[in-house]
Amino acid sequence: MKRLLFVVIALMLQTLHGSAWAHKPSDSYLTLRATEGSNNVAVRWDIALRDLDYVLTLDRDGNGELTWGEVRQRNDDITRLATSRLEISSAGKPCTWATASPMMLDKHSDGTYVVLSLIAQCESLSESLKAKYSMLFDVDPSHRGLVQWIAPGVANAQALVFGTESAEQVLALKPASAWQTLSQYLRDGVWHIWIGYDHILFLLSLLLPAVLIRQAGKWEPAPTLRGSFIEVLKVVTAFTLAHSITLSLAALQIISLPSRLVESVIAASVIVAALNNLRGTIDKRRWVMAFVFGLIHGFGFASVLADLGLPQEALVLALIGFNGGVEVGQLTIVAVFLPLAFWLRRTKFYRVGVLTGGSTIVALLATWWLLQRMFDL
Repeated sequence: MKRLLFVVIALMLQTLHGSAWAHKPSDSYLTLRATEGSNNVAVRWDIALRDLDYVLTLDRDGNGELTWGEVRQRNDDITRLATSRLEISSAGKPCTWATASPMMLDKHSDGTYVVLSLIAQCESLSESLKAKYSMLFDVDPSHRGLVQWIAPGVANAQALVFGTESAEQVLALKPASAWQTLSQYLRDGVWHIWIGYDHILFLLSLLLPAVLIRQAGKWEPAPTLRGSFIEVLKVVTAFTLAHSITLSLAALQIISLPSRLVESVIAASVIVAALNNLRGTIDKRRWVMAFVFGLIHGFGFASVLADLGLPQEALVLALIGFNGGVEVGQLTIVAVFLPLAFWLRRTKFYRVGVLTGGSTIVALLATWWLLQRMFDL
């Protein structure tokens, strides 16, 4: 069983090595719009400058700062890269690319993005189009393309997500069914919690002591699985209830908070949860911490949902699907964690290596996140 835990930790560290150091996973944003009476699809594509620099080395002088001049000099290379990584076809025939307007820059919550305005010229528009996306998958398997697809005569966009497991998507020319909307947002919710390293580490930091009890200033093994299960249930329920409240309020645009504030407090919550494992200040009421900080985590989930886009004609379904997906992903993590942690709770490896050592590493990592988010490093 110890060997199994070593494997799990190794896989987590391998996953965290790349993406976790950045405060936001690598995403690009696409708006695809087909208009009635035309065989063209207008494409607005926002690609993070940091991602393009990694692939194309835009910073020619190597001073760590990208200028508009350096980016503009590589306009053709950027356009060529983008159009080679997105293929749109109709009736089995690939559409050709043309540039609609000059390249621009735009500011997102996580940095500057290049904005490409393109036109996919198709021979005809059949009942559906097919899109194949491969941007950055060869260097970052966690990269995603977040799509807003607007079909002719349809007022609201359909949200789609390109990923390594969903690199090909069908662009329907008719509105999505209720089931399609629900299942799409359910998958998006599951995926987000699985790549939301800050959310995962906050939750795991709160759960690590669930299989232990604090006695005379020391962590001791919990006597029963039932007691540990109840502790886990309280923490997970409080976290779920809290982030569901603020996710819904933010998604419905009733309450909003600045993105930098939300992301910074989320990082701080990970620090507090990890340090609490080292000092044992809050023992019996970790569920309170889960609820209080869960309210802020809900705003973080809402920002992802905003990036995906909410179809106004199926707003409730999309919200239920995404929130349900977050819970499914969260419960999957808990289902793996609890039996393994309970099995190892009596070992020095768990109490010293996992709880103390792991919490120390998490606190340091989250401190770096906090500095990144506060000062835009």
